[in-house]
Amino acid sequence: MSETPAAQSVYDFTLNGIDGQPVALRRFEGRKLLIVNTASECGYTPQYKELEQLHQQYGGQVTVLGFPANNFGGQEPGSDAQIASFCEKNFGVTFPLFSKVSVAGPDAAPLFQYLGSKARNGVTDEKPNWNFCKYLIDETGHVQAFYPSKVSPLSEELLTAIRK
Repeated sequence: MSETPAAQSVYDFTLNGIDGQPVALRRFEGRKLLIVNTASECGYTPQYKELEQLHQQYGGQVTVLGFPANNFGGQEPGSDAQIASFCEKNFGVTFPLFSKVSVAGPDAAPLFQYLGSKARNGVTDEKPNWNFCKYLIDETGHVQAFYPSKVSPLSEELLTAIRK
């Protein structure tokens, strides 16, 4: 994972995809993004289905990016290959998934350090406090809003923000 010394937007980050290959988030420039920290053994895991539905129905308006993380309750113990297989088999996930990262604490990936720091992102200090927290990113790569785990990907609140 890397970033420029002073990241100005999420487009300044490169992370490994679930296949281990580097993915520059700049490739999504000009699109809204929904960045979600995910887990396979969580009570919120059924949100994978809703995230895929969002991807299918609103893919022209927002790109869903899933970041598996094992920070909360040890609920993502699998390898990248196991996670990819689980998501595809159980939820038909076709939106981009990334290699497992830390999303909280001192070892949080640089992207999640940026997302959880108002001093850096200009909008929020909210950090993931459980699995399936969501950051809506605008077309310029800037944080638009943070949504906690309990907010469904298909909630009117989130859909309204995507449509803006």
